[in-house]
Amino acid sequence: MDFKRLRTSFIVLTGILTIGTLGFFYIEKMSFFDSLYMTIITISTVGFSEIHPLSSNGRILTMFVICTSISIGGYSMAVIVRGFIEGELQKRFEKNKMEKHIKKLKNHFIICGFGRIGRIICRELNEDNIDFVVIEQEASAVEQIEKLKYLYLQMDATTDEALVKAGIMNAKGLVTAVRADANNVFITLTAKGIRPDIYVLSRTSDVKNEDKLRRAGANRVVSPYLIGGRRMAQELKRPAVVDFIDIATMENNMGLIMEEALIKPGSELIGKNLIESQLRKDFGIIIVGIKKISGEMVFNPMPSEILDEGDILVVLGKTEDVVRMYDVL
Repeated sequence: MDFKRLRTSFIVLTGILTIGTLGFFYIEKMSFFDSLYMTIITISTVGFSEIHPLSSNGRILTMFVICTSISIGGYSMAVIVRGFIEGELQKRFEKNKMEKHIKKLKNHFIICGFGRIGRIICRELNEDNIDFVVIEQEASAVEQIEKLKYLYLQMDATTDEALVKAGIMNAKGLVTAVRADANNVFITLTAKGIRPDIYVLSRTSDVKNEDKLRRAGANRVVSPYLIGGRRMAQELKRPAVVDFIDIATMENNMGLIMEEALIKPGSELIGKNLIESQLRKDFGIIIVGIKKISGEMVFNPMPSEILDEGDILVVLGKTEDVVRMYDVL
């Protein structure tokens, strides 16, 4: 809404009120209160009778007050209506644009809930330029999402409509991060009912509910309080280990990252052992582990470990070296 124009209208209207009051006071010799009263009923055009018959000059003043006040009043109303209409149209346009963008997404993540955990997840994904859509119902949280310019839907995440609209059929995974565990269970059931193969990462406030979420279909269940408690205990017992993990997985000034890399079909590495692959020699990376296609995790693999199609390498190295390595996988 154009508040500057409204402020100008108010100033002009105040000027008309002053001119009218002083005009009736001096021209018609009315008292100050009667002059103010006469000006207000003239501006409002309520049709009350005159306090006493007006002179020709008094009638000219009355016509001036009526014409100018109607014009200013009409202008002010137009500014107000225009502001509301443009605001609603702008919101509708942005909403339609966002929904069209969401429809085009593929291999994105759906984040259900924008609480403390949801915010952190969204921030991490956004920093890595990973596509995601937030489903949040509370207006206060939606305001924060809009400020951050994330894609979102203001809907109930437990409904089929919300998940379908968020692109669950094309999504890579879904995160249930709402406060109530019961809702996390319901969202998981709904998501698996729509698309059984969708990867679901669920938050739980109470570790007792972990089994329920797994039975509902969650692939992974995370308890932030349990993880936080364990992390604090490790800080006391093994601070150096925690520092290393932070350097490998969190933001750091050394430029190191721990990443996973899939050996794709047709890769030249298939059938070779780690020595023959020359990954360490060519890229200076450390292979921390290998997740085999069977699900088995091989930690600190031997140089003779054979690489197969579908293996996921867990590597540690400099960011630029890891990026270069992706080209040969």
